[in-house]
Amino acid sequence: MTHAINGIIPVMLTPFSELGEIDWNGYEALIEWYLANGAQALFAVCQSSEMQYLSLEERVALATFTAERVKGRVPVVASGHVSDSPGEQRRELEALVDTGIDGIVLVTNRLAAQDDAAKVFRHNLDALLMALPAEMPLGLYECPAPFRRLLSDDELRYCADTGRFALLKDVSCDLETVIRRIALVKDTPLGINNANAAIAWPALRAGASGFCGVFNNIHPDLYRWLADHGARYPTFAEELATFLVLAAQTEPMGYPKLAKRFHQRLGTLDSDHSRVIDFDIRERFWGVEPVIDRLLEGTEHYRARIRELMATA
Repeated sequence: MTHAINGIIPVMLTPFSELGEIDWNGYEALIEWYLANGAQALFAVCQSSEMQYLSLEERVALATFTAERVKGRVPVVASGHVSDSPGEQRRELEALVDTGIDGIVLVTNRLAAQDDAAKVFRHNLDALLMALPAEMPLGLYECPAPFRRLLSDDELRYCADTGRFALLKDVSCDLETVIRRIALVKDTPLGINNANAAIAWPALRAGASGFCGVFNNIHPDLYRWLADHGARYPTFAEELATFLVLAAQTEPMGYPKLAKRFHQRLGTLDSDHSRVIDFDIRERFWGVEPVIDRLLEGTEHYRARIRELMATA
């Protein structure tokens, strides 16, 4: 029986050197930072990892390295099927099987085109289910690139009823949809893990299995506190949730390079090099450094508030 993979799940960055090669020392430091800051699972080889710009060998190496360094402390899942051809996708996913990860995540826009009928989705999904080991837990990811393909209710229930899926990274960005999906997968191993910061707190209160948004690369511990303790402190939780929503609105300022620059400031990474964002975000977005200042200050402010609150609990 597949067990749920849930909680606060960072979508992992891939650090690069200034020469554009994977910075393995930086990646190891980043793994430890995630774990020290409340991550309950790690999602490697995803869009935040710049998976469309990684070779298959690099994707496999990232998945292997993550599993080896985590050493079972939390579950590790990975995706990375980026090809259009179903045969190539199968090859990409099969390459992940022996990397030591705890689950493989299927990207919904790779399983069917935007306007394809449900039968195309099921045909392609069934072919992958046959190819992947039955004991390997699976996930689903409504990745917004190159286009967002949301699962229909019937498709979601079909996946849930297989018993093989542990995780949906929900990118509907709609609370009503999240709530409906939670009900649809009730009594199955499949958890609905919201990825949208704007609805993170209400989605958690509604029964979402966690949060898997990009700002888990900035302050995953604050989302973890909301999930673990927010219900006991509703007034403060609402204030914290407002800060988290507003902080996440900086994503268009060159993410994932924005998050890498944040980690440069922390000392986790040496470089903010990105294959996706090939420009200097400080030149494109003139106010980005003061914004990062405020992200750092606001994060530390709320960490201090939480320490004070929990000390009196």
